[in-house]
Amino acid sequence: MLVPQDMMASQSKLLYQINKYYGERVQTRKGHIAKTIREVCKVVQDVLKEVEVQEPRFISSLTECNGRYEGLDVVSPGEFEVVLYLNQMGVFNFVDDGSLPGCAVLKLSDGRKRSMSLWVEFITASGYLSARKIRSRFQTLVAQACDKCAYRDSVKMIADTTEVKLRIRERYIVQITPAFKCSGVWPRSAAHWPIPHIPWPHPNLVAEVKTEGFDLLSKESVAMQGKQSAMEGDAWVLSFTDAELRLLQGGCRRRCLSLLKTLRDRHLDLPGNPVTSYHMKTLLLYECEKHPREAEWDESCLGDRINGILLQLISCLQCRRCPHYFLPNLDLFKGKSPSALENAAKQVWRLTRELLTNSRSLEKL
Repeated sequence: MLVPQDMMASQSKLLYQINKYYGERVQTRKGHIAKTIREVCKVVQDVLKEVEVQEPRFISSLTECNGRYEGLDVVSPGEFEVVLYLNQMGVFNFVDDGSLPGCAVLKLSDGRKRSMSLWVEFITASGYLSARKIRSRFQTLVAQACDKCAYRDSVKMIADTTEVKLRIRERYIVQITPAFKCSGVWPRSAAHWPIPHIPWPHPNLVAEVKTEGFDLLSKESVAMQGKQSAMEGDAWVLSFTDAELRLLQGGCRRRCLSLLKTLRDRHLDLPGNPVTSYHMKTLLLYECEKHPREAEWDESCLGDRINGILLQLISCLQCRRCPHYFLPNLDLFKGKSPSALENAAKQVWRLTRELLTNSRSLEKL
């Protein structure tokens, strides 16, 4: 295919701008966050060490591996989530019948005795392992540990929530979430994935992702708000963090995500938090399906991919619906106010228009 000369020139100009932006803004953001993570993890590890002394069932899984902390997720530059993996889930059946979008319950396997479980006192009369009961116990332990740990002057529990949240040095918020890792199984509520007849992801990658599995987190779910279900306190939230990262390997997908997160932090950090990094990651996964060929994730296509994702974001904000990538029945905008979403749509449109009409817009953004 012959490409007009001026089009090629503008494309290479855009690529130059994107690379410059990546080198200056994105790398600076990454550097700041990496420094914050080291600072925050020192405190969290110390708190969790105290927890483990009081209650050996809560063993800290926060370890550093090649400069990365396993189980740490960056929500925003000042907010983090640490997933604390718990041991032993074998005596429970995993049940996700779709009645609680984005959630599942763990029920004692038929014939298994309560006493066979490490978590015996958190099992309800109906045989469910209660996510809220475990979290409540963990919250008590963390509160005590905060008073005893070496960093007690700079760490405080955030009180008005059932979540385990710490405020560190009055600047950072870290949520510690008890969880189970579910490897080698795949939830029924995500059984439609991957969509047939789309060449991405490759069957080998799909097999890897499904073997990797998912996590069950003990945390509040927006999908459950206002539902007076008996299951509510027992339900665990499905999380696909590892699967998502696995899918975003290859081409310039990760680079694209870093650029989107930086644009989000600089221009879309709005009241009511309508647009999060997770929305960006979700829309990036949908973009991978729309552009399944590896050539479409070449560095030279970065500008097109970013514009495509931002236009998708505007559309979602206007429809007030952003389906979860693996669980399309789960709306990631649930709980966000219509006015916050409307305001965000205008902001994203301003940003996109700037990127589309001004080849040097990234110098100012």
